[in-house]
Amino acid sequence: MSVSIEVDEIGKIKNFLMKRNHADNLVLQSPIPKVCQDEPCKLGVDEAGRGPVLGPMVYGISYCPLSKEEDLKKLECADSKTLTEKKREDIFDTLSKANVFVGWMVEVISPNSICNNMLKRQKCSLNQVSQDSAVGLIQRALDAGVNVTEVYVDTVGMPEKYQEKLSKIFPHLKITVAKKADSLYPIVSAASICAKVTRDIAVQNWVFEEKIDLPEGLAWGSGYPGDPETVKFLKSKIDPVFGFTQLVRFSWSTAQKLLDEHAVQVDWSDEEDEDNGTKNTAPITSFFKPAAKKARTKHSFFVDRCLKNAEEL
Repeated sequence: MSVSIEVDEIGKIKNFLMKRNHADNLVLQSPIPKVCQDEPCKLGVDEAGRGPVLGPMVYGISYCPLSKEEDLKKLECADSKTLTEKKREDIFDTLSKANVFVGWMVEVISPNSICNNMLKRQKCSLNQVSQDSAVGLIQRALDAGVNVTEVYVDTVGMPEKYQEKLSKIFPHLKITVAKKADSLYPIVSAASICAKVTRDIAVQNWVFEEKIDLPEGLAWGSGYPGDPETVKFLKSKIDPVFGFTQLVRFSWSTAQKLLDEHAVQVDWSDEEDEDNGTKNTAPITSFFKPAAKKARTKHSFFVDRCLKNAEEL
């Protein structure tokens, strides 16, 4: 489930993220500038938080009219990974104030949602989760009336295959998928900044519904598996029965290894296996197998007269 809320500044984003149900995804968006409905627009797509074991992954889009490209460049948008946290927030604030010609939208994909997709019976890879979010945000912008004509996407997987997929979904749009698109196209850089600022706010202001004890000075670091502070947090806050809080992506190998080492092992069984195997329910696939052929028996008329089938006529 995904809830959509309109916001126009960092303070409001923080407020909504602190009050949210961490099990659900959340879409935050700026007001849509009228010029973006009247004029052809370009739209950029990028994400933040793909690799961490802690916190949500955030997908972001930004859009502006083709005629305002030079104005967008003046906002100093760049790859969010090359900017300091303060600089990212300053640029995001500038983007919000430039709402007369720039709009943005982000989807906060909860750790719970990521894990459920990756661990369900018909597994959904992180690449698929990412691409579904990108497609969903583009469609939301179109449905909201943004006059999108060009889309620029920072790739997930092979750029050629991803571009082909998006082009089939949106045949009326000019699609460009590229590696390092956030450093090549200012509109993607803007989306990158929106996604990164939102994720940072979400992680830094995480409200633990589990009411865990957080001693003063205990932090969880960057959230990446290689961060000693993050590993320290995971080890100190593992419950032997319930595992981790909703901040943790328990489908990550880092979390799985700690669960194997420090949590109670549980054996799961299906209902058919209960009662020491006395229930012999046939598997559903058995109903789709062709029936075994039965040998045909001759009528007594032929048997009594010792008649046989002729092999040659």
